[in-house]
Amino acid sequence: MSKLKNIIWVALIGLMMASCVTSKTVNLLQEPDDKRIPSYTDTLSYVDYKLRIGDRIFVYVYSVDEQVMKLFNASGMTGGGGQMRQQMNMGANGYSANELYSYLVLEDGTIDFPLIGHIQVRGLNTRQVKLALEKELSTYIKSYGDYSMVSCEVNVVQRSYSVISERGTGNYPITKEKLTIYEALAQAGDVGDWSDRSKVKIIREIEGKTSIISFDVRSKDIINSEYYYIEPNDVIYVQQLRGKAFGVSNAATTVAIVASTLGFGGFLYGLIVRIVNATK
Repeated sequence: MSKLKNIIWVALIGLMMASCVTSKTVNLLQEPDDKRIPSYTDTLSYVDYKLRIGDRIFVYVYSVDEQVMKLFNASGMTGGGGQMRQQMNMGANGYSANELYSYLVLEDGTIDFPLIGHIQVRGLNTRQVKLALEKELSTYIKSYGDYSMVSCEVNVVQRSYSVISERGTGNYPITKEKLTIYEALAQAGDVGDWSDRSKVKIIREIEGKTSIISFDVRSKDIINSEYYYIEPNDVIYVQQLRGKAFGVSNAATTVAIVASTLGFGGFLYGLIVRIVNATK
């Protein structure tokens, strides 16, 4: 009977300890230890975002000639790109302001720009689009005799990413050029104590194909790795820990579960003893 008692205690305590959430499980920026926390090679390289089908870009044309600015910018919007973006966020006439004052990358990879026509932008970054537009605009204006220097401001609008985790799901705007994985998770309100940070997955479109990259976000080496920055339209998926059903997340809960485990273990042991004695 003593052996049976020991087996019961070990099983119950082992089950409880296996389901505990520890600092090692949830803390970020941990030093790699080649056991639970992996190390990553220094592969950090930020690549400018390349436009994809379905993206929207904001274009504002600058010129010393006010007539040129009125010609290529929305009516009355000649106060500069900053003012333009502010009014874009306000909306107008029940339509999305982003739709009114931005250009959609069509299925053929082009945008349809007023008076210029279709310009190929898919696979280009905003700097390359800016140069292409300035070239086309300069040629168009020169063809009418009154040549005026033009410059363009080009930005991607409606940029966002999504998070799926134990805490819930959500879509969040990208408000800066370089958004890190830590900033993305913070903006989403973290992912909850019962999310498995050792198996973070990002679903990303790379050159027209959907790819899944997986990494351990707890590792300090993430800062110097290719996983550090996220991109527009990324989907960050963090699966649940397997022990959630029996989870322990704080000291008070731990004490309560230990007490109840001991009580249940004692009851179970007594019950087995009585059953065994009754069968003799």
